[in-house]
Amino acid sequence: MTTAYWCILAAALLPYFWVAVAKASGQRYDNRDPRSWLARQDNPRVARANGAQLNAFEAFAPFAASVLMAQAADVDPQRVSTLALAFVGLRVLHGVFYVAGIPLLRSLVWAGGMACVVTLMVQAASKLT
Repeated sequence: MTTAYWCILAAALLPYFWVAVAKASGQRYDNRDPRSWLARQDNPRVARANGAQLNAFEAFAPFAASVLMAQAADVDPQRVSTLALAFVGLRVLHGVFYVAGIPLLRSLVWAGGMACVVTLMVQAASKLT
């Protein structure tokens, strides 16, 4: 289960990577007023990196819950680790495709990541019924 826990940490840190991309892509980042700075940016890459950050935050809670649910329900640890690694890999690709402006691939890998989360939750629930 250690691998799955490391994946939770990676997923928790991923949004901060995308916000760093947003800040590095814009004009002279102003840490005194970051939200206003973001609103003033006209670079589409900044907006897309910020979108990747927000989406990574949104995806984190269900992912972390699904891993913990699967562990609590005694789902096969190898299966949990495999799905957790797949989720993190798909989320990295999601951000890459988001920043690059490739919406079809972004949506496909988003769906793959959500499939990992749903699979973990369903397997946890099935173990307990």
